[in-house]
Amino acid sequence: MLRRHHDMGGLEAGPVDPFGPGAEHDYAPWEKKVDAILRLVSDQKRRIMTVDELRRGIEELGPGVYDELSYYERWIASVTNNLIEKGVIDIDELGRRMAAVTEAWPAGGVTEAEPKTGGEST
Repeated sequence: MLRRHHDMGGLEAGPVDPFGPGAEHDYAPWEKKVDAILRLVSDQKRRIMTVDELRRGIEELGPGVYDELSYYERWIASVTNNLIEKGVIDIDELGRRMAAVTEAWPAGGVTEAEPKTGGEST
């Protein structure tokens, strides 16, 4: 059986340091939002996607992308791709919203501050 890039089962990975990288930490606001988005699209009321679809989407990320993204970046990539596949959002809408966010939050990263436009959030 061919092993996929994300499958590390049975491979030597070294010791696990419970206090090292990946240990429990304070979550960034954007990570909390990604978690909330997943909970909303997978709740019993909406049932837009399942945790199995989340996993499939993560596993379908190519080796370069999978290895470069953080845990929650993988989640949001999978959720986004699933929502596009299901027609919940389309590429054009996603592009417009990303452009609006880029304009509202200048280069340098998103912080706890309000967006520069102060208008309606996207």
